[in-house]
Amino acid sequence: MNSQNAQTKWGQFIPLVTVFFFWGFVAASNDILIPVFKKAFDLTQGQSQLVSLAFYIAYTVGSLIYMGISLLMKEDLVNKIGYKNGLALGLGISALGTLLFYPAANTGSFTLMLSGLFIVALGFSLQQTVANPLAIAMGPITTGSQRLTLAGGINNFGTTIGPLVVSFAIFGSTAAGADTEMSIESVKIPYLVLGMAFLLVAILLKFSSIPDKPEAVVEVENEVSSSRSSALKYPQLIMGMIAIFVYVGVEVSTASNLPAYMEIDLKFKMQDIAPYISLYWASLMIGRWTGAVGAFTNDMNLQKIFKFLAPYLAFGVFLLVNAIAKHDLTPFYVYGLIILVLIAADILSKGNPARMLLIFSVLGIIALGIGMATSGMTSVYAFTSVGLFCSTLWPCIFTLAISGLGKNTSQGSSFLIMMIMGGGIVSYIQGYVSESIGIQSSYIVGVLCFAYLAFYAWKVSGILKNQGIDFDKPVTGGH
Repeated sequence: MNSQNAQTKWGQFIPLVTVFFFWGFVAASNDILIPVFKKAFDLTQGQSQLVSLAFYIAYTVGSLIYMGISLLMKEDLVNKIGYKNGLALGLGISALGTLLFYPAANTGSFTLMLSGLFIVALGFSLQQTVANPLAIAMGPITTGSQRLTLAGGINNFGTTIGPLVVSFAIFGSTAAGADTEMSIESVKIPYLVLGMAFLLVAILLKFSSIPDKPEAVVEVENEVSSSRSSALKYPQLIMGMIAIFVYVGVEVSTASNLPAYMEIDLKFKMQDIAPYISLYWASLMIGRWTGAVGAFTNDMNLQKIFKFLAPYLAFGVFLLVNAIAKHDLTPFYVYGLIILVLIAADILSKGNPARMLLIFSVLGIIALGIGMATSGMTSVYAFTSVGLFCSTLWPCIFTLAISGLGKNTSQGSSFLIMMIMGGGIVSYIQGYVSESIGIQSSYIVGVLCFAYLAFYAWKVSGILKNQGIDFDKPVTGGH
């Protein structure tokens, strides 16, 4: 690695992370749309979940379209048009999707609403294919996972404020007894504004210094490893696709089954469960802010200080949001002690994505084990802490899976994005299992997911070292 790549390229990285913010903003806002649509269109609970299905299935469809076009062109689409143009195109597609909210709201069409969300996420699929490897490439490969973790922290900021903004736009100036039609009409304005933001960012990115082809891709094109004709010929990618599938699965299924466990097994009232779900997703932000510290400085003394400050700053954001929502904060203070486990694990990983994946997967198994073996608030905190240990797994897996792919990087990225569908499938599997053995015991499904992730972390280290990639090697030019 040459010296000019020894530091994160902040001038390129900062405009890039705006798209990560959008992904979180829209995805979390869907949770506000679901109950609104359910009442407005008189839907069953199952029908209301079509909102999530339409959104997440678009990632898989988008990846398939991407690969189909590349096959017809006999050349990788992103390599052909450039990474920067790929981002702009993805944002343009998402902007088109937001336009459908206007006629959908005027005609009261649930189908048009779903179509709009589907097209928005279709654009996100292309953006994710491009943006994830770009974030890794904007500096030394050894800190690539930490940059992707930082981008994930920005994504979580979007998940935190997205529901608040959309909820205010729909309900803010409307009395509690207002009719549902007014709420549906109110949906079109925030999404039209969002569409304008997509276009504005697309223009800004087009004229930014973000490279059309990152050096990390160019550098290895002539090496032996890049002589393989397809991304699917790299074992780190094949195993990484399964890892993304089970990672998204355990992350989503842990949260989606928690309300039913608390309501049915622990007799919580539904209105009292929301802060704990909020804590679960805030845990992802806490972990990502912690894991991103290494992307800012190579000074080990400063890193140690920031690794203690960053997670508690993120925890403070969670407490502030819930204080504004007038929730009782007393039950959450003890969670500050659990965060110490996260900090210790992050320090032990030393920034190595394979080691971090192994340590955090083992902690995830322990957390789920405690949750299944205990009861009451102990089990709730154990299940919630899974968010902490899932927090940095996406960047770790992504970095490991595309390392060494060279000119096949964008193709490999598309395959990984396709596996986001694991979130829906694993959640369904756990729900099915829970009907036989109970919700609390059904978390054994998550244990199996983490077990595979631990295996991948162990196996991929040897695979990459055989290809000349070692994340423990020091980066030249640093200080």
